[in-house]
Amino acid sequence: MSRIIHIDIDDSNLPPPTPEIDQERKVAMFDLLEDNSFVLPPRDGRAVPDGPYRLALSIRERRLVFGIATEDAATAGEFHLSLGPFRQVVKDYFQICESYFDAVKTLPPSQIETIDMARRGIHNEGARVLQERLEGKATVDIDTARRLFTLICVLHFGG
Repeated sequence: MSRIIHIDIDDSNLPPPTPEIDQERKVAMFDLLEDNSFVLPPRDGRAVPDGPYRLALSIRERRLVFGIATEDAATAGEFHLSLGPFRQVVKDYFQICESYFDAVKTLPPSQIETIDMARRGIHNEGARVLQERLEGKATVDIDTARRLFTLICVLHFGG
């Protein structure tokens, strides 16, 4: 069963998230645990432990760290991704989210829908970047990548 069954996010060094960011995080975690696909390929010719997996996300030394363990907490792997390729798309995503949250309070539905479409487009771009960065380390479907990207955004900017 190649899926994530538990997520820990180490945000201990980050400021508390805004209510909107906290809500996005909760929704992403719930949706991710409900439905995801996370496959670890063999590495260096060695088989990796089968899932389901426990995922620990953190930022250490300006790198995104994926700590992966089996259901019984045995280490299954760890990999580090540079945050550089994510910086612009995360920044764009937060800017469009801020516009969206403001729009919901004051603008008519047609304008909110336009902003939401742009938000989804940037979110999809972030998911695509994540899938590329995970190549050879883990295989995730687009929905899993989208939800992980939301969690990365929370860690990257910390609210």
